[in-house]
Amino acid sequence: MTTTGKAKRSADILEWDVEDEQFWESTGKKVATRNLWISIPSLLCGFAVWLYWSVITVQMLNLGFPFTNSELFTLSAIAGLTGASLRIPSSFFIRIAGGRNTIFFTTALLMIPAAGTGFALLSQDTPLWVFQLMAFLSGLGGGNFASSMSNISFFYPKRMQGLSLGLNAGLGNAGVTTMQVLIPAVMTAGIFGGGSMILEKPSGTLIGKIAAGTETWIHNAGFVWLVFLIPLAFLAWTRMNNIRTEHVSPNIGSPASSFAKIGGMLGLALLPAAVGLFVILPEPTGLGWEWAKYPIIALVIWATVLLLKQLRGEIKPNLERQFKIFGNKHTWVMSVIYTMTFGSFIGYSAAFALAIRVIFGFQHVMVDGVMTHDMINPDAPSALTYAWMGPFIGAFIRPVGGWIADKVGGAKVTQLVTITMIASALGVAYFMNQAYKSATPEDHFVPFFLLFLVLFAASGVGNGSTFRTIAQVFDKEQAGPVLGWTSAVAAYGAFVVPQEFGEQIRNATPEIALYGFAIFYAICLFLNWWYYLGPKAEYKNP
Repeated sequence: MTTTGKAKRSADILEWDVEDEQFWESTGKKVATRNLWISIPSLLCGFAVWLYWSVITVQMLNLGFPFTNSELFTLSAIAGLTGASLRIPSSFFIRIAGGRNTIFFTTALLMIPAAGTGFALLSQDTPLWVFQLMAFLSGLGGGNFASSMSNISFFYPKRMQGLSLGLNAGLGNAGVTTMQVLIPAVMTAGIFGGGSMILEKPSGTLIGKIAAGTETWIHNAGFVWLVFLIPLAFLAWTRMNNIRTEHVSPNIGSPASSFAKIGGMLGLALLPAAVGLFVILPEPTGLGWEWAKYPIIALVIWATVLLLKQLRGEIKPNLERQFKIFGNKHTWVMSVIYTMTFGSFIGYSAAFALAIRVIFGFQHVMVDGVMTHDMINPDAPSALTYAWMGPFIGAFIRPVGGWIADKVGGAKVTQLVTITMIASALGVAYFMNQAYKSATPEDHFVPFFLLFLVLFAASGVGNGSTFRTIAQVFDKEQAGPVLGWTSAVAAYGAFVVPQEFGEQIRNATPEIALYGFAIFYAICLFLNWWYYLGPKAEYKNP
């Protein structure tokens, strides 16, 4: 290994044993802390870019962009599927490219969709396919979670995995809340130049409503992230580390070769994602086979893994070593359980604002014996005023979930979380149904909103507890890739939830989506009990 240059020597760590208490106190803690606190804001921006369509689409609706409600839900869904698919190769980046190289390059790539989205939003004449392309590229931010979590898992001893991973994921997840608070604010001023647009419908910010007829600068929603991404990429390059030990990143080569490997693997994952979206998305964008979305998702996952297996050269043995996780049944069990927690959090985050706008922003009245949903509700709550609270609670409670799980066991916490999620999902479904057939839907907003906050909180605690379980069940070499893989599978919630909401709202039965999610949660309740709490559990309350 070449060691010329001070930056190269300081970036690569050749000895790393954080399970040794003396090493941890003398060396490990300082290095791990520095890498964690650069990783967190980088991951936060990844989440923000991935999910900013949940806010942008609401404002596009308020501005009168010429797209239907279902087409706007589709933008969040596209970003969701792409981001989930990109997590599959991202699960394996750390071993083949190194932590510092990976975080720098994947953070820098986010500048492409951020800038592209800003330019696309400068005009209402921008065609739908351009926004769909930007949503497709926004998935890069979703993929970053897998590599970020895998990287941080190597920096901390097992006894601190729940808290450290909870901090990285929880504060990283706060990118959703940060985005939902920051974007409405920056759209109120022309800070990045460009022409303004006039609101056709009322909008809002954290502090309240904005009246129709007000100027707004929606393109700021993309450009503002460049302010953070540029310095974060610099910090990742100059201050983060590659752990070059045998069980982490022993043979990563030069930075340029690392970037090439990352870019190539991302490209392979984008291919089946694009094909899957073409099959699922409605005409004229795709074939419109929405009924086939679940088998198509399974095929996208299978095709992505198959393409990665075709890689040759030095990547192949590293990937084969990590692909051993697929022979462990607990990889699949935890993938399902983590989909319940993180999949719910990320899916509801992507759909919450637009769901509030569509369900409570219109009066639902009978006209000539037909229920209509297109009359503006003057007393509607502002989606942009309230939507940030759910992701905020879910993100910031995640480290608490990890900390509690470290104390009492991950599976026990997950079981209580699952029961709470079943009950709150059924409650949300009931009030959603009541609102969507009422001329005064705002009468049902408070119980709907409070139960949704409970659902977000429970999913956040469960995110922390399930990662604690993974860290205990799998050995050190497999834990990182499993964390990445389960997060990839769970991230398809960011596609499924907006799609389900869009379909069911089109069918005038939005509550059906929540009933379906509650049934899935019940299945997860049984799996968690059978494998980790029941009398036949191989790992008792890990």
